[in-house]
Formats: sequence, structure tokens, C-alpha cells
Amino acid sequence: MLKAHGYATHNAHSALAPFSFERRNPGDNDIQIEILFCGVCHSDIHQVRNEWGSSRYPMVPGHEIIGKVTSMGSAVIGFNIGDTVGVGCLVDSCRVCADCSDNLEQFCNTATFTYNAPDNISGGSTYGGYSSQIVVDQHFVLHVSDKLDPAAAAPLLCAGITTYSPLHHWQVGKGDKVGIVGLGGLGHMGVKLARAMGAHVVLFTTSASKIDDAIRLGAHEVVLSSDVEAMQKHQLSFDFILNTVAASHNLDSFTELLKRDGTLCLVGVPDQPHPSPAIGNLIFKRRQIAGSLIGGLKETQEMLDFCAKHNIVSDVEIIPIQDINTAYERMLKSDVKYRFVIDLASLPADTNAEDYLK
Repeated sequence: MLKAHGYATHNAHSALAPFSFERRNPGDNDIQIEILFCGVCHSDIHQVRNEWGSSRYPMVPGHEIIGKVTSMGSAVIGFNIGDTVGVGCLVDSCRVCADCSDNLEQFCNTATFTYNAPDNISGGSTYGGYSSQIVVDQHFVLHVSDKLDPAAAAPLLCAGITTYSPLHHWQVGKGDKVGIVGLGGLGHMGVKLARAMGAHVVLFTTSASKIDDAIRLGAHEVVLSSDVEAMQKHQLSFDFILNTVAASHNLDSFTELLKRDGTLCLVGVPDQPHPSPAIGNLIFKRRQIAGSLIGGLKETQEMLDFCAKHNIVSDVEIIPIQDINTAYERMLKSDVKYRFVIDLASLPADTNAEDYLK
């Protein structure tokens, strides 16, 4: 077994603290990765604090991982020692169901998440990227272009693919009018990606202070969603709207903006349900409200290659691991533009955390 160290929490009410644990030795199909950077996703907070009711402890969060290959199994193909690679939200799936066969591993009923999931190999729990190293099956390891800044590329493994996948699935392209609701970790990536796909991009926000930044990031227009008159000017004009907001809110003001056959796609998961939409807004223009998860491994690699081609990364604030608890509190106040990324070089080689070793 390989000794690893990182930061973990042991219950829903304790802070993240140093933690020592073990990774499996690389098997024939495995890649051992030294973790360089790990993005901090809002879902990390939900999981750490058991806000979704499915948390397993001790928990080492993190599923936006960038690192270097340090060792490989004998059956690994297409990777070399020293390669820059990424690991996203998944580290395993059944490989045989219809979803896996369609390269949609994210929908596999037995998909294994990068952390806070039963580990079918070790029999314990999976531990994520707030740590020194990780061992992952080659199928779930992604190539990351040297054209991309590795720290700023880390959030592409979740925020990037979460917004790219629905834009790609609904075939957003040149000539489309696309709305992005919310300018946070997801929304700012949605603006960048939709603009690079050739769409006319409109950012919806409740905050006038975000207008200038939205334009800087690539939005052609910004609309304050609280301004009824400004919203009415856009009725029946959108092909697609990507809603990234994770708080419960009325969806009718956005479905009314869609053309016939337009789609409002939700990627934020609120802790309380959205109010029921007005069905007439859907029926009389054949509109739809849809949802989207992350992406499969094939699509995630396509997203990384697209970002390398168009020089797209996340806007990040790099922090040492020792500041992670403060970062969580700042995230809850929306005090970050737009994603925290942990520099794992700040993680001491000796965590002095033997009391935590399980």
C-alpha cells in the first residue's frame, strides 16, 4: 500500500484537518498520480457537511484534480511518466451497461465517485484530491494539454464539463442565442464556453456589480433578472438557456424567454425544490426544462481539448491547503472569482496526523 496524506473531516461539524491514509498499489491498468492542484467545488461543502445526507467519514474531498504521472501498470497505454493528467468526478463504473457503452459513465448506476463513495477495490471509501497522490484506473485518467495552466485547468474537471456537456448535447453553435443564468464557478465557465462555440451569449444575474466582469468573460449582453422590463425585451428569443444557480427560484421568467422548442437546462442542485413551473409556458411553445450532470470520459477529454484549442481555463484564486476552511466560509459568501484551487505543494510531507490514521 502507498502512504498518502491530505486533509479530511471526520463528521459533519468538524473542520478539515491533516489526515494520513493509504492508497492501493497500482495494478496493471492503474496510473499513480502526484497531485499538484485540486479545485474546490461547492459540492465539496455539501458533502463535508452532509447536506445531501449521503456522507461517509472520514472524508477527503476533491474531484477537480491535476497532477503528474509517477507510476503506471504494465497494461497502461497512451500515458508516460511525467505526463500532466486530470481526474474528475468519477474513478470507476461497471463498463458494461448501456450508459457505459454509450460513453456516458456519469449515468451508470454503479459509477464510483472520486470521493465519498464505496471503493469496490479496497472495500473502504474513496478519498479525493485534497491529498498528495491518487491511484486511478487508466480509463478514468484524462490528458491535459501543456497549453493550459495546470492550476486554472483544475476546475475544468467539474465546472468545465458540467457546463460544456449540456452546451454540447443541445448542439449550441454559431447563430444560437444562449442565456447563462448566474455568474459563479459554473456560470463563468458557461459564458466562456458558449462564446467559444460561436453563440450570442446573454448573462442573467441579480447583481449589477457583475455586469463588467460578465462582459470581460465573453458575454455579449447582461440582463438583470430582477428587471421585469429588461426581461420582457428578450421574450421568445432564446434557443437555449443554461441555469447554473443552485438556489431555489422561479423558473417561469426564464422559460418565457425561450423560442418554440427551446430548452432551459438546470445544472445547479438547490437544497429546496424550485417552485412548480407554469405548465402553459411549456405546452404552448413545446419548450422543455431539462437537467444535465457532468460528462462521460470521452466527452470530458473532448472538453479539455476544446479548452486547449480556445485557451479557456477557469478564473481561479490559488490557496494553500491550510486555508481550506476559510475558503469554504468565503465560498458561502460568494467571495471568490470564481474558483478556489488548492496548491498541494503546500501540503507538508509529514502531516503529524497519526491520530487520524484509520
